Amino acid sequence: MPVIRSLSRVAKQVLSSSPACGCQPLAIAVRNISFSPRQVTSDASFHSVSFSETDHPKVLITGGLGQLGVGLAKLLRKRFGKNNVILSDIRKPPSNVFHSGPFIYSDILDYKNLREIVVNNRITWLVHYSALLSAVGEANVALARSVNITGLHNILDIAAEHGLRLFVPSTIGAFGPTSPRDPTPDLCLQRPRTIYGVSKVHAELMGEYYHHRYGLDFRCLRYPGIISADTMPGGGTTDYAVQIFHDAIKSGKFECNLRPDTRLPMMYIDDCLRATLEVMEAPTDTLSMRTYNINAMSFTPEELTLELQKHMPELEVTYDVDPVRQAIADSWPMNFDDSNARNNWGWKHDYDLPELVQTMLNFFAAERHMAQIN
Repeated sequence: MPVIRSLSRVAKQVLSSSPACGCQPLAIAVRNISFSPRQVTSDASFHSVSFSETDHPKVLITGGLGQLGVGLAKLLRKRFGKNNVILSDIRKPPSNVFHSGPFIYSDILDYKNLREIVVNNRITWLVHYSALLSAVGEANVALARSVNITGLHNILDIAAEHGLRLFVPSTIGAFGPTSPRDPTPDLCLQRPRTIYGVSKVHAELMGEYYHHRYGLDFRCLRYPGIISADTMPGGGTTDYAVQIFHDAIKSGKFECNLRPDTRLPMMYIDDCLRATLEVMEAPTDTLSMRTYNINAMSFTPEELTLELQKHMPELEVTYDVDPVRQAIADSWPMNFDDSNARNNWGWKHDYDLPELVQTMLNFFAAERHMAQIN
């Protein structure tokens, strides 16, 4: 790099000086050289490419067909324009998603494919949602390790090389049985016991390392359990809080795989997506750290059932505890301390448990009404 800088200075001097012979100066072609953390020397550094505040970011969302990707794409397209947000996945999208905005095939394990997407579409923000969740990951550790860790390394390298602003979500699963549980602060002993949790701690630390080592603009939120009405559960330990609504509407009965007194932090999806946008837009000087807890409410299956029975008194809930999921839940926080997010960049949730239940039921009522009309 010092040699390149020296040659560049000499070239500028030659080009700027008037030739004594009156001839036209030579045009020297200069080739731009890009670097990757896979190739650089130990004294190299990266700096995120800044774009004008009047320009919209160009966003790529990986793992876009999961619980959060479609909703985030909808939110970002409203803010930045339909064509500035690209949804991607390895699965074929449903028709409504395909026609709602740009969608492309993207395999996070294919480094070359990812790099081409970022370059060809001039991506400036990358939201990395591709991951195997807790219960699914325990059933296939090798695949979880490949997707959650190897895939992350590809994302980090490409984000650093091209100066992207990178968002990688973390989770309540990043903590373990030796972590303080009520409340759980941003900084404490973690030591998770699942491959999902281990991979998320790895993501937090690698992201922060790339930030300090290469100047990568890495941002991360530890999500609580996320509840949404328009996506089916995807294999997470907190999925009971989504499945109960589907079963209550369909049959009036629900069998829960966690104990009735299992308390976990939860959040409605609209709060989650808004928090993601807010932390991505937060000025760098407001961020005292790169990984934040965010929270909205904490409840147990029993408390959720009682709130739901206020609207559906006939609902019957039984318990058949899954020892694997219960052990996972017992190692996770009961309540998040998200005071740093609230103080640093003004995080504030909108939905508590009563609002959550009412909103979910309203969604299903509207869905039933549309089905009857059709």
